[in-house]
Amino acid sequence: MKTGVFLNYIGLGSNLLHLSYCHQIAKKYGPVTIITLCENLRMVLEDDPLIENVIFIEGKKYRRLIDIIKLSKILKAHSFNKLYIFYPSVRTYLAAKLGGIKEVYSYSFLKKKKLHLVKAAKEFIEKYLKISNCPTETNLFISESKKKIAEKDINKNIYNIIIGAGSSGPTTKWGEKNYINLINKLNLQDNYFFYILCGANEKYLSDKIIENINKKNCISLENKNISEIIPLLSLCKMYVGNDSFGHHVTSQCNIPSLILLLDTPKAYSDYSKNQFQIIPEGKDINKIEHNTAFDSNSITVDQVFKKILELKN
Repeated sequence: MKTGVFLNYIGLGSNLLHLSYCHQIAKKYGPVTIITLCENLRMVLEDDPLIENVIFIEGKKYRRLIDIIKLSKILKAHSFNKLYIFYPSVRTYLAAKLGGIKEVYSYSFLKKKKLHLVKAAKEFIEKYLKISNCPTETNLFISESKKKIAEKDINKNIYNIIIGAGSSGPTTKWGEKNYINLINKLNLQDNYFFYILCGANEKYLSDKIIENINKKNCISLENKNISEIIPLLSLCKMYVGNDSFGHHVTSQCNIPSLILLLDTPKAYSDYSKNQFQIIPEGKDINKIEHNTAFDSNSITVDQVFKKILELKN
């Protein structure tokens, strides 16, 4: 029996948010194959014994109704007996049926608006796997050989913090000035080392942060690929930053992860006991949405500083 999972998401974080549910399916039917719109997911999951394969497809090539036929051919080529679709997509459902997959399970097509990713996935798995209280978090598998390589780049005798300065859009960023002030304030308190996590196209962020730190205890991860970054993240003590893929990795490696929410719904960061959300003072977390776009300074350096010390001690 061959089981597939279709994750209809481009962002790496959104895909990793669903890892627990992929694991639940695999525990019942054996290792699963994931079809995803995220190009980097394969590198993150390559050590996972519950994931047989990760297949990347370019989502923009399958947006039209006519593309259902093309997608059905891809799905048919993998001879799935079952397919779990984590999205209310009529196109994907029809493509699976045309591809000859006998058992196709999908979200309700009527619940696409304001989809709560965690609640929807949890209820979906509980319904179709017939289990109660499905866990929302799991453990990320990282090979010991990769960790040993990463250990060469890290001093484990120092308190290492990942600074998640990068993110998918400008309104989600806390801003380089806030990170600079936070790091300089922490450096007055104890012995730390900081790894700046941001994309290659966000080099200006890491450059500005590193240039303005009073101690030489920051480096950027911009030139490392995902396979190199993941094991390094797993060896650090804490994540502090924007809603980005980094906190999905660290929280599932049992590492305290502080997520700064300016216009990201809480659903992306409240599924793990290791996630700690920080929001603008006086605001209601339930009312923070993608279009909220609070000023970056509405989350103060002092707020974040106090939370770091609280969790560290």
